[in-house]
Amino acid sequence: MSLFNRASSIASFRQVPLKTLARSTAVALSIVVIAGCSSTGGTQNGESYGGQQGAGTGTNGAGTSGTGNGGQYGSGTGTGTSSGVGQQADSRIPDVRTIYFEFDRDTIKSEYESVVMAHARYLRSNTNAQVVLKGHTDERGTREYNLALGERRANAVKRFLRVQGVSGSQVSVVSYGEERPAARGQGESAYSKNRRVTFSY
Repeated sequence: MSLFNRASSIASFRQVPLKTLARSTAVALSIVVIAGCSSTGGTQNGESYGGQQGAGTGTNGAGTSGTGNGGQYGSGTGTGTSSGVGQQADSRIPDVRTIYFEFDRDTIKSEYESVVMAHARYLRSNTNAQVVLKGHTDERGTREYNLALGERRANAVKRFLRVQGVSGSQVSVVSYGEERPAARGQGESAYSKNRRVTFSY
């Protein structure tokens, strides 16, 4: 009997920690599940440059300028603080449809990142919309080089849009090189207007 009592006592001693451990595990898992469901980190579309909605999410400041504060590249087009304003803005094609580049560069300038973000939000919200990105250069350089540079500029914008969750089937690229200048003449004032990508819907 004493051996049975001792075994029974050991078994009941071991059960207490197991029950406690099971209860603690259940509580910890519940907390993890609740935290996972309520988390707002990350975005539905895999964005890495900005907020999920960008303009008008209720957290953007109304007094900012430049790239805004919706993420690394900002919210850009809107300073509204209600989601209704953001949704309304996403249903219209953005007003600014041209971005400009430095001489012999295909890198999007930081001052135009908010413009591209606005187009990304519009395209994500309007999945039937299609845009043609038209790359242009100034007249310096050979025709072939300028066609390639215009294409690189348009493709840089396309990559940016894709990172923001825009479908590749919504975006096409064409380069005109130096053939369709926005401004005639020589000198930086004309050249700077010709180094561009335009959004054509």
